Amino acid sequence: MAFIVAFAIEMFGVPFSMFAIGWLFGFTLPEGIFWGHTLGNYIGLWGMYVGIIVSLAGAALVILGWNKIHKDYWSKETGQGELVKTGIYKYIRHPQYTGFFMITLGMMFEWATLPLIILYCAFIVIYYKLAKREENDMVKEFGDEYIAYRKKTKMFIPYVV
Repeated sequence: MAFIVAFAIEMFGVPFSMFAIGWLFGFTLPEGIFWGHTLGNYIGLWGMYVGIIVSLAGAALVILGWNKIHKDYWSKETGQGELVKTGIYKYIRHPQYTGFFMITLGMMFEWATLPLIILYCAFIVIYYKLAKREENDMVKEFGDEYIAYRKKTKMFIPYVV
């Protein structure tokens, strides 16, 4: 959520404010890496389509992960409160976070401004630390079962990380 808020403020709040102030005082802002849709001219429509596909794939991961964890862990009707190791969780331990990374990366294809690149890096670091903290909680809750699962299943990218 913080990334989306920062994204909206940076894309619409700050540039518009700077434009309005510049207009009032009779100067214009430079275009380039800090102030706008910098990659649109370079990546063309295909680059934009790739960004959309990456974002949609990320959204699918978020939905798949949430649905699986809700059905198999949280749901009073079907959930058993057991460690979920099937479905998307067979391949990665944090599909929702990977999905968030992909959604925001897809946005970056079109709107790669310097503040967003910095925020994206911070976003990844913060979510990595959050995932590590959650994993410590999972070890406390599930013990050796989670440790074995963690050893054989990658954190964010199947077979890689």
